[in-house]
Formats: sequence, C-alpha cells, structure tokens
Amino acid sequence: MLSTTLTRETSQNGGELSEDEVFEILSNRRRRFVIHALKRAEGPIEVSELSTHVTAWEHDIDPTDVKYEDRRNVYSTLQRTHLPKLEEVNVVTVDDEANLVEPTPELESLDIYVEVLRSREIPWSLYYVGLAALAASLLLAVVTGTPGFAGLEALDVGVFTATVFGISSVAHHVIGRRTRLGNTEKPPELRRRE
Repeated sequence: MLSTTLTRETSQNGGELSEDEVFEILSNRRRRFVIHALKRAEGPIEVSELSTHVTAWEHDIDPTDVKYEDRRNVYSTLQRTHLPKLEEVNVVTVDDEANLVEPTPELESLDIYVEVLRSREIPWSLYYVGLAALAASLLLAVVTGTPGFAGLEALDVGVFTATVFGISSVAHHVIGRRTRLGNTEKPPELRRRE
C-alpha cells in the first residue's frame, strides 16, 4: 500500500497545483522517480542522466551498471510521455536543445511524503488513534477505580500519555524525513526495511 502526504506553500508565480494534478503526477512510478531525482539534483539535469537513475531504480541496480538498451526505453518514455506531462503542469522546464530538465518553483514548494506499508504494517494515523484509545481506556480505568489501576492518579495517566505521544511523534518525524521524495539516495518506495 502506498499513501502520500503533500504539503505546499504557494509557489512564487502564485499558481498552485490542484490536488488532482498532484495525484495524477504521482500515480506513475516513473514520474515519482523523476521527481525524486530532480529534488536531489542541485540544478538542471540531463535527460540521459535522469533516465540512468530511473532505470537503475527500476532494476534495483547501481547506476553504473545500467545497460544502454534498458536506459534507451526509459529515455524514450521520459521524452515522449512523462516530461511533457510534468512540464504541462509547470513542475519542470525542459530545454530540448540542451536536453536538460530543471525543476520549477512549483516542484520545489511541494514536499511529498511517501508512506509504503507492507502487509503487516499500520499507517501512522491508525497508530495514533490506537494510542488515543489506549490513553482514554487507561484514564477511564483510573477514574472508575478498576482493580489494578486504583493506585494510579489521573496525573500519572497524563504523564504516560504525554511521554508516549512525544516519543511517537519524534519517531514519526525521523521516519517521515526518510520517506520524503528527494531526501534519500533511493526513492522511499525502494528503501528496504532492515
């Protein structure tokens, strides 16, 4: 399961991508890889270099091991389909003469978090709902004098709740940084869980 969270500031030209446009862009894995590579680049990037990175990520190999035949297919679809789509919504500019792709301020203002969930994992939102339910149940047990909890005070429950939510939010922040497009060497959906 793949879910995304987007945060935006208004772009410098006053335009802003609609939610539908953002989800359309992110609906294709190859475009997500392009965005990841562009967010990591420190300036314009050649289409051939971009296609090498995308091919390497698709085949889970080192960019130096990418074969010309594999890269050619990716290069072609980037040129014909994906880069024009990204340029159409003002996320990139493509200099066809120099064969360069450059992110626009619109792309720079997007923070895209990709949360990849394996079959036994739960999303953070459900995790926080569970913590809130646990805290409420614990507080109810203390207030009603349930055996085993009668010795605790409401303040104890408050300290426990604040501590658990605090530790959880720090963990969420650290993990969230690694799941942001452009923050790690490989795109977040390719990161293996250790």
